[in-house]
Amino acid sequence: MLVLNCSMKLQMLEKMLRWSFPESLKVYGAVMNINQGNPFRKEVVVDSWPDFKAVITRPWRENEMDDLDHYSNAHAVFYKELRAYQELLENTNAVNWGQIFQIQGLQDGICEISRTVALSKQVDVKTSSFQMFIHSEPDTLPDVRLQMDPKLTLAYLDISHASLLSKTWSRGGNPRNQKYLANLIRCFPSVCVLDDNGYPVSWSLTDQVATMIHGYTLPEHRRKGYSRLVATTLAKKLHSCGFPAQGNVLETNIPSITLLKSMNARFLPCLFFRVIHTSFHFLAKSHL
Repeated sequence: MLVLNCSMKLQMLEKMLRWSFPESLKVYGAVMNINQGNPFRKEVVVDSWPDFKAVITRPWRENEMDDLDHYSNAHAVFYKELRAYQELLENTNAVNWGQIFQIQGLQDGICEISRTVALSKQVDVKTSSFQMFIHSEPDTLPDVRLQMDPKLTLAYLDISHASLLSKTWSRGGNPRNQKYLANLIRCFPSVCVLDDNGYPVSWSLTDQVATMIHGYTLPEHRRKGYSRLVATTLAKKLHSCGFPAQGNVLETNIPSITLLKSMNARFLPCLFFRVIHTSFHFLAKSHL
C-alpha cells in the first residue's frame, strides 16, 4: 500500500482516472478536490504506483475524526482488478475498521468485497444503490429563464442554513449530519433561492467527491421551476470550475428523474453504490 502525497503524482492520477470514466468518476471528483486545495482533508491510497490496480480516497489519518460520523468518514473507490482491491482492504490499514465509515463507488464489486471482508473484521454492512447521471457538456444544459417573485433571489447557501437542510434530508436530522452539511456549504459550490428574509426555499449543493446532492424545494414553493433553476445553475458552476457535473438519484424518485431528463442529463449504465460499515461493537449503541 502506498499513500500518494506528491502533488505531481496526484495530478498524474487525476489524468489517468479520466481514462476510466464513468466508473472512476467518484474517485476522480475526490482527487480533483485534493488537487484544488483539499478542503475536506482527504488523501489517496493505491496498491502500487504508477501501475495501480486499486485506489481509495480517505480522510487524512492526522484528522481527529468522530468514529461514529459516517458522513465525514467517507471513502471513494475505483479498481481495475477486483482482487487487488480486496487485498488492499484485507491486508492493510487502508481503512479504519474500528469506526463507522462509508465506501462509495460505481462498480458492483465494491458491495461484494465489503460483504466478504467485513465478516472477517466483525463489521456489519448496509448497501444502497442509485441511478447515476452526468451533465456531459455545459452547452447541453437548458437556458433557464424565470420570472421570479421579486422577493426571491438566487444566491449561495450559508452555513446558517445547515439545520434546515439536515431536517429535510432523508439521511439527516441529527447533529453529525448538520455539521457535515455545514462543512459542505463552507467548502464546495452550492446554489439556492432565498426569500426576502434570507431563508432558503429551494437549493442544491455539492459534496466531497464533487457530486450534486440534496436538491430540495420546500413544498409550498414547488411547481414554480426553482428546482430546475438551482440544479442548472449549480451544474454550470461545476463545469466552470473544471468538475464533472455528476449526481445520483433513487430509481423511485420520479419527479427528480423527470427534472433531470428535462435538463438533458445523461443517465449512466453503472449504478452508484454506497456501503456503510459499522463495527459490531457499535450496533448496540442507542444513539446510532
